[in-house]
Amino acid sequence: MVTSRSDAYTFDLSGGRLCLDLANTVSDRGSDHPVDHLRTYGDLIAWARQAGAVAPVVARALLAEAAARPEAARHALATALDAREMLYRLFAAVAAGKRPRPEDLAVLNDHVPAAFARAHVAAANRTFILKADAAADDLASPLAPVIQSAVELLTSADVTRLRACAADTCEWLFLDTTKNRTRRWCDMKVCGNRAKLRRFRTRH
Repeated sequence: MVTSRSDAYTFDLSGGRLCLDLANTVSDRGSDHPVDHLRTYGDLIAWARQAGAVAPVVARALLAEAAARPEAARHALATALDAREMLYRLFAAVAAGKRPRPEDLAVLNDHVPAAFARAHVAAANRTFILKADAAADDLASPLAPVIQSAVELLTSADVTRLRACAADTCEWLFLDTTKNRTRRWCDMKVCGNRAKLRRFRTRH
């Protein structure tokens, strides 16, 4: 079923921004056998719930809507996957010190009006934020906060901290928030430890 999860995968949210976490829903991008963890609309909603992009009550409503309109759900998933790949190409280029492809920026800009049409000013502690929310009646709306995240990252000073994991087959994207900007791995417990183990085996 389009609303069912394809597996019980727990998403890794080590990117540091919502848009990067969506881009990182493909494991082993640099290998001959990448693994896509968004194979159904249910997978997309599971990621959105875990990442905080969709509230639980909205997630349940979207799954019900998807069950009632499976073809629309498949279209919404395809749109989300196209957006994910655009975001990955765009941010990977920036991380490598290159200019993004104009066509990728064009696709991002195509998503901006719909995303920011859902945005509103919300109170956050003692400050205010611009927040784009998913809607229970719009299967494509989980993309709204992702697109907002992408625009905010691209237009902030943090864009200079974008990195790609140094592991040969990983290539996940993340923000290097270390003081001296020396972070090399998406997750030290995973890719970092694997690299340490390979070096140990090489020496011995």
